[in-house]
Amino acid sequence: MKSLRLLFERNSSPAKTTSSSSKFKRPKPSSISNGSDSSQSSSSQDPLKTHFSSLIKSTETALQLRQIHAQILRRHLSSSANLTTLLISVSSSLKSIPYALSIFNHSHHKSLFLFNALIRGLTENSHFQSSVSHFLLMLRHRVRPDKLTYPFVLKSVAGLGLRFLGLILHGRIIKSGVEFDSFVRVSLVEMYVKLEEMGFALQVFDESPERNKSESILLWNVLINGCCKVGDLEKAMQLFEAMPERNIGSWNSFINGLMKNGDLNKAMQLFDEMKEKDVVSWTTIVNGLSQNGDHQKALSMFFKMLEVGLRPNDLTLVSALSACAKIGALEAGVRIHNYFVENGLRLNKATAAALVDMYAKCGNILSASKVFEETKEKDIRTWSVMIWGWAIHGFYGQAIRCFKKMMFSGIKPDAVVFLALLTACSHSGQVDIGLNFFDSMRFDYSIEPTMKHYTLVVDLLGRAGRLDEAMKFIQRMPISPDFVAWGALFCACRAHKNIKMAELVSEKLLQLEPKHPGSYVFLSNVYAAVGRWEDVERVRMLMQNQAVGKDPGWSYIEVDGQVHSFVAGDHDHKRAREIYLKLEEIVSGAREQGYMPETGWVLHNIEEEEKEDALGSHSEKLALAFALMNTSPGTTIRIVKNLRVCGDCHSLMKCASKMSQREIILRDIKRFHHFKYGVCSCGDYW
Repeated sequence: MKSLRLLFERNSSPAKTTSSSSKFKRPKPSSISNGSDSSQSSSSQDPLKTHFSSLIKSTETALQLRQIHAQILRRHLSSSANLTTLLISVSSSLKSIPYALSIFNHSHHKSLFLFNALIRGLTENSHFQSSVSHFLLMLRHRVRPDKLTYPFVLKSVAGLGLRFLGLILHGRIIKSGVEFDSFVRVSLVEMYVKLEEMGFALQVFDESPERNKSESILLWNVLINGCCKVGDLEKAMQLFEAMPERNIGSWNSFINGLMKNGDLNKAMQLFDEMKEKDVVSWTTIVNGLSQNGDHQKALSMFFKMLEVGLRPNDLTLVSALSACAKIGALEAGVRIHNYFVENGLRLNKATAAALVDMYAKCGNILSASKVFEETKEKDIRTWSVMIWGWAIHGFYGQAIRCFKKMMFSGIKPDAVVFLALLTACSHSGQVDIGLNFFDSMRFDYSIEPTMKHYTLVVDLLGRAGRLDEAMKFIQRMPISPDFVAWGALFCACRAHKNIKMAELVSEKLLQLEPKHPGSYVFLSNVYAAVGRWEDVERVRMLMQNQAVGKDPGWSYIEVDGQVHSFVAGDHDHKRAREIYLKLEEIVSGAREQGYMPETGWVLHNIEEEEKEDALGSHSEKLALAFALMNTSPGTTIRIVKNLRVCGDCHSLMKCASKMSQREIILRDIKRFHHFKYGVCSCGDYW
């Protein structure tokens, strides 16, 4: 690869400048024309301008800024470049971009300072297209960009993914003589990193003078982050070890990269080696562990962070609450909520939504509703998690009422809200209302349905036994149905024992994902339910020939603040013997209540006694037995399962709730089941 500098010097078109000389000389900072009038330098000597300058800087709202601007216009000070620049900067910082553009457009003299303030404001507010457009306008006005212009234009170019324009800008930067400015250099590397052009990013770094490398830790951090982004952890490690100096940001950046690439052990090792840790360090660990599925460890690190006296930021809190939600750790979630209260933390949109989501997914929908009602600032995310909460708990009426309240508040629904509404309708058998919501989404709100929306409609029709309609719907979909969509129809065929359609759908499933265990397991279940054992055996042999393994079922349960996990057929727990003895006791008591193991849920044609043994080792049953052994009478039992609960476990849970006089809340992959007094909240419609 040729030197980038030589490449650009040979091939880039010369940048237009105000100089008539064809040979560009690097200008001194004082010689760069900014096009401003004398007010730029004399404003500090004018008491009135100084006063207005101070007022603008202290402005906290867009309304205040407009009032100050009005006074500036009344006193005929609008020609002051300094005041106009400040107005644009502050307006941008207040996210009032239309007003900033209006000020700029009404300015008669568009100086370098005005362009820089506007381009920066547009970039920082993610108006990348407008930022690039105003950079081009700047060139047309023959205002020469400087070292404060390019970093923000480069960021905008990266945000738009404009690789070719980025290369052209790089050429202009070289010809402008600012390529070795520290800020510009970092921005160049960062642009190439964001464009995933790591070859160019590394070359810019390698061609950087030692002064740049030794003075700018950020230059190293950005490049390390880029290597991690593309999965080149070996190069990232080389750079990390070669750094002349590291700051906390260096450690945080590399640890974050390791987490994103799933190397938890190395990330934890580096975290332990850090001499100094800030809130970002801890947040990176908590969020990274949660994102990688180690939710228990994430919560452990979060509470350890509190023990060392560090105050978490919003992302830390949201990450910890998310970990609670994933594994149903209600007690841990309540501790985090108490931390909010005890430390006087105000709920904002992000933390409120995370708290509502945590309570809803941990089975305490009433607490979720209470937090929601107490939240003053609600955005679409806050509303959607509450509607989702009502939906997955089977409270169709509350979900619809919440949706109506959202509409009355002036917030328009998005695609996620309609997913929640369709889920609520599906779980409650409200087929026609669900179909109306689906049509409304398309025709009233112009929201294009995704695969998830179409799948929910298939599920809605299938659950209700309208299998022919579901089949016609899936065949008429404008997008090709995926494995999950066909799977929803397959589950409906199994529930309604439509063998002919199930066989047809299974062919589609096997075509889409021949290695997916679900296709085989579902079909085996269908055949087993009607006693077609030869077909069950044929499917089982097909699974073996294709080397397909069934995903193990696991369940979580929280007891005294400690989360315990169980796997189907688990004998590794230190109290396994006691657990199985307790389970035998539960089953024996349930039989007296009329419970009979539903052996049709077992895949193979084996003896009834063996089938009952297979059913008895399901993870949610083991979790139930453990909970009854280790919690006091009357305590609500909350179980989280990764798969859909089978019919036999569902029946046993009903009996267990009646015998123990307890509420048992079971969250499976589809919804919540609240078992109380021998009855389930789903009404056996699941």
